[in-house]
Order: sequence, then C-alpha cells, then structure tokens
Amino acid sequence: MKEKTVAELKAMMDKGEDFQLIDVREPHEAEICQIGGILIPMNTVPDHIDEIAKDKPVVIHCRSGARSGRIVEYLESQGYDNLYNLKGGILAWADEIDPAMAKY
Repeated sequence: MKEKTVAELKAMMDKGEDFQLIDVREPHEAEICQIGGILIPMNTVPDHIDEIAKDKPVVIHCRSGARSGRIVEYLESQGYDNLYNLKGGILAWADEIDPAMAKY
C-alpha cells in the first residue's frame, strides 16, 4: 500500500496539486477536527465508490491511519491504483502540522 506522510500532504496542499482527499471517519469525529476533503464514513464507501476519483491521486485518511488503510486495500481490490493512505492519520497532522488542532 502506498502512503503519504502528513508533510507530503501539506506540501501537496500548499502547491495546489490536483488530488482528492477523503476522510473515512464518522461525522461526529469530523466535527472535532478536520483537514478538509470529502467525508465518506468507512461503512458507506461501497455506496459512494463512484465519487472516488480514478484519474488523479486520492489520499484517504482517518484518525490514525488504520481504517483508511483498510479502505485503501478494499478500493485497490476494486481496481484503483491511485490511492495513498495518510500515514498516522489526523493524529499525525495534529502532532506535526497543526499542534493547536483538537485531538481525540
């Protein structure tokens, strides 16, 4: 599985690169903190598969990287080859990029 670090994601954002960011956490988690992107809770991904780009990089994140890793594996089994798991998830973002971000 391919991964991006939070520093790599921040650089992609700062450069204005064309990519899709997907948050697979639950809505109540996204209310606590977020880094943008489309909220598609993990258990609803199969119902929203048509919303996930195949023509540009897609970075998938969750709280720690575990759920998003499972989603990357699932989507790769569905033929996707443009996916990246956010290593360490939003917790790593809070630790390395935005220390003021709420953690849970």
